[in-house]
Amino acid sequence: MPKKTPAKRKKSPPRKSASSWRQRLWHVSWRLAVVALVVLAGWMVYLDAVVTSRFEGRRFEVPSRVFARPLELYDGATVSAEGLRQELQLAGYRSGNGQQAGTWQQNGNRFLISTRGFDFVDGIEPRRRLSLTVADNKVTAMRIVEGAPSPIVRLEPAQIGGIYPAHREDRVLVSLEDAPALFEEALLVTEDRNFYDHIGIAPLSIGRAFLANIQAGRVVQGGSTLTQQLVKNFFLTRDQTLVRKGNEALMSLLLEWHYDKRDILETYLNEVYLGQAGNRSINGFGLASQFYFGERFSDLDLHQSALLVGMVKGPSYYDPRRNPERALARRNLVIELLAEAGAIDRETARKASGRPLGVTSRPSWSEHRYPAFIDLVRRHLARDYHQDDLQSEGLRIFTTLHPAIQEQAAASVTQTLQQLDQRSADNRLEGAMVVTARDSGEVLALVGGRDASFAGFNRALDAQRPIGSLVKPFVYLTALTQPDRYTLITPVRDAGLALEFENGQRWEPKNFDKEQRGEVPLHLALSRSWNLPAVRVGLDVGVPAVAETLRAFGVTSSINRYPSMFLGSVTLSPVAVAQIYQGLATSGFNAPLRTIRDVTGADGAVLSRYSLEVDQVADPAAVHLVQYAMQEVMREGTGRSAYRFVDESLGLAGKTGTTDDGRDSWFAGFSGDLLAVTWVGRDDNGPTSLTGASGALPVWARFMARVPQHGFSPVVPDGVQYHWVNSTQGVLTDNHCENARLIPFIVGSEPERFEGCGGDFTRRLRGWFEGLFQ
Repeated sequence: MPKKTPAKRKKSPPRKSASSWRQRLWHVSWRLAVVALVVLAGWMVYLDAVVTSRFEGRRFEVPSRVFARPLELYDGATVSAEGLRQELQLAGYRSGNGQQAGTWQQNGNRFLISTRGFDFVDGIEPRRRLSLTVADNKVTAMRIVEGAPSPIVRLEPAQIGGIYPAHREDRVLVSLEDAPALFEEALLVTEDRNFYDHIGIAPLSIGRAFLANIQAGRVVQGGSTLTQQLVKNFFLTRDQTLVRKGNEALMSLLLEWHYDKRDILETYLNEVYLGQAGNRSINGFGLASQFYFGERFSDLDLHQSALLVGMVKGPSYYDPRRNPERALARRNLVIELLAEAGAIDRETARKASGRPLGVTSRPSWSEHRYPAFIDLVRRHLARDYHQDDLQSEGLRIFTTLHPAIQEQAAASVTQTLQQLDQRSADNRLEGAMVVTARDSGEVLALVGGRDASFAGFNRALDAQRPIGSLVKPFVYLTALTQPDRYTLITPVRDAGLALEFENGQRWEPKNFDKEQRGEVPLHLALSRSWNLPAVRVGLDVGVPAVAETLRAFGVTSSINRYPSMFLGSVTLSPVAVAQIYQGLATSGFNAPLRTIRDVTGADGAVLSRYSLEVDQVADPAAVHLVQYAMQEVMREGTGRSAYRFVDESLGLAGKTGTTDDGRDSWFAGFSGDLLAVTWVGRDDNGPTSLTGASGALPVWARFMARVPQHGFSPVVPDGVQYHWVNSTQGVLTDNHCENARLIPFIVGSEPERFEGCGGDFTRRLRGWFEGLFQ
């Protein structure tokens, strides 16, 4: 038998030694480390680009600040005691002893005021302490108690709003040089004692905080440096994740690598979050000092600085208005830390800790105190500035708003509409009001609705409504520019008429009272606001001529060139009505309405100045005749009920306006100082039971009665002379005759016929006396 060949035994694979596994792990780890280092380096390059580009570029988007006009105080200045108090309060002044900057004291009619000073366009207004008396709505016996002497003292203007970036952050930029005494010490001893020694992060502090938090089972201590806090606020979100914390540490190292400690600290002062005002965040100590104390950052006392520093830890938790006890304890802790560090002595600490919080009862200014006015300011700014620049370049916009007048205008609208609601049981009434300086066209107040603080539909700008009889002065002005045909005593027919148009429609206007009076003098037709004479005069001078007059006075919207225009089918907003009445109030010299005086950059450099512009749009002689008739409106005509509110010695001129079914109630009128336009109606254009005299006029008159001013006493222009006229016969007469009235005429248009009430002897005697003075 053949021998079996034995089977071959399979060889088992060689075992890998432990050293080979370690070697392979080392290779993998080394490669992963290289990849990680490459990724980290790339990430560091990216973070470095983010840090430098943001920090070296425009670090902050600083909103534009909108200011009211400053109150000027001098002997003879017109202001009431109530108005002065309102001005001081709106500017963030506090009632106190009048010794500290930003405080005032009243003793009867005597005021002691300590101003803060302000950097105006034309120079710095220094701090002063002044004493003055307010009597009969005038400043008297003003003297400077402390500070540089000056016959005129300007209070700093109240900030009435701002134009904010989309992210709604707000700030007032400050520098380290602006910081009050001991502020830096208080900040560093509380938040980062080793700020000038660390490299952006403090590992020992982080470790101590980590252990303290582990032991407490919650976050009780933070280890972040000021640099890390700045990075978190400036570059990152507030998410509590390891990735964000890692980025925070890396970016802090990069920030410290590139930039000086002082630069970092100054940026922190302007970036730190310190509270919330509605949907707007309060960022930086510059704004916080105004928001909580109504003070400039550089003017803060030790106890005020300590409170703001203490709030860094938790602006909401330590809010001094909502949580005063917590805020007080936190403030005093900061003061104690200063004492422990030797920055202040124990006596100074004791006095500072004993001070009250000193926070204003409300923010010294809100986002938009007067939203309707700010709306008009923004529209005017849009002519010259881009929105992005307004939101981010820190412009200062000095406006024409008069805070005391604005407050009275808003109160008059609200209170009168509430009274009208009670009478008519129609609580859907709305209103609007525009007040301008008669001689300059500066808008002093603007009310967009019965709730003046509501930033909704702005009726003063956007409610386009038929103006009714407000158009009649322009109809008659067009006629009076033809003195050979029309004077104030020219008979005009108050009789019915009907017009038929090519399309077959028939128009048959009527007077409001449905009466007809035959021939009446022109001035009487205007002062009583009769419709039929206005239509007849308008048809005589022509639709195009009246439309051209309206265009000259500032109407820019389309005008329906139909005879109904003579009764006010022209649709305008209250602001547009104020514009055209401005020319009537200034004898035919129209000034475009202005809301802005100056705009400066963040550095104080003047960017724009909006000076007074005047354009002669009508013959002053003819306008003077219309002014006479508008004064008669107030004395004897449809506006006479205004003197239920206003002192009868105050000369006024005005005109009522009513549209069909009382849908729109208007009044426009002026004194020697102010022009005001009011509208009352419903947003749904529904009918009301109101006329111009029963709706808009009470709003206007209540406002006029509350504001110190001078009566309207127009200067008689060249080419106009006054004559005594028999108002019923339209002939020259003696001043003591029955129905005698002193009426202005353009020279050469006065009547030639004279009928003295005393016969020929009186006529000869009058001629003899006139000859003595020729």
